[in-house]
Amino acid sequence: MPKTVWATFSQGKVELSEPIAIPEGTRILVTILPDDESDFWLKASQTSLPTVWDNDEDDIYAQLL
Repeated sequence: MPKTVWATFSQGKVELSEPIAIPEGTRILVTILPDDESDFWLKASQTSLPTVWDNDEDDIYAQLL
């Protein structure tokens, strides 16, 4: 199952912020976040939020209010 952990890059190595057991040879995916993370998340969410919040299927809930 995928797991996300924080890490930093220091002296050419990725250093995890918390110890976790990773079997030897496990493939990992590294995402580089910009220094201003809030700007990154704002831009990333702008494409998905309208899909989640602005859809006809959820109109049924507005009727319950």
